[in-house]
Parts: sequence; structure tokens; C-alpha cells
Amino acid sequence: MRATESFIAALAIMLCALSPSYSDTRNGKQIFLKRCAICHGEDIKGTGPLANKSHPPTPDLTTPEFERRLIAYPGVIVSSVILRPNGDLIPKTLRENGVSLPPFAWTVKDFRDLNEYMINVISKTK
Repeated sequence: MRATESFIAALAIMLCALSPSYSDTRNGKQIFLKRCAICHGEDIKGTGPLANKSHPPTPDLTTPEFERRLIAYPGVIVSSVILRPNGDLIPKTLRENGVSLPPFAWTVKDFRDLNEYMINVISKTK
């Protein structure tokens, strides 16, 4: 019985240690390109066609400060910007420039996927 318990404990430790990320960067990329790149640009540096048409201008998301926030608060930073209840900057900029995005039913997984995608893009800019 002890051997079985030891095996199960070792297996549990191994599974926890090797736990893969549950985010899907393909989904994150798709969301980013459809909903964010128009302002942030495909390079996420604030180079999209509407980047200079928002006030304040669209920020560069590849900065070390933003990267630290993405890593420290996975999904939270992304969701707080997109769903912020106290601001209308994103819809206002889109509306003022004749851009209409279809409604999107965000999930926690979408926020994680988008967060992971942006971290991957940032890591490639270094």
C-alpha cells in the first residue's frame, strides 16, 4: 500500500510541476487582430490606423512597465481596460472614426488568451 501511495504522490507532484499553460495564443492573436490592432497595430506598439486618433494617443504595449503588469496580473489588466465601467475611450474612438465592431461576449479564457498572446509578442520585441 505504501508503494501505491508514494507513486500517487509522485505523480501528483509531477503533474503540478509540468502543468501546461491553459491559454491559447491562437485565440488571443485572433481576438487581438480583430478587436485591438486597429489602434494598437499588429506589433502592439500603438501603430494601428487609429493610434493617433484617440485622445490620449494609443499607448505602446511593449514597454517594460506594461509587460510587468501583464505578468503580475494575468488577464486582469486586459479585462480592466476593455471592460472599464468609468470610461468610453475605446468605443468613442471607434465610433468617431466610423468603425463598428460586433458585440463580443468576453470570457475569462479570452482575457487569459489575449494576455498570453501579448506577453509572447512583447518577448519577441526584446
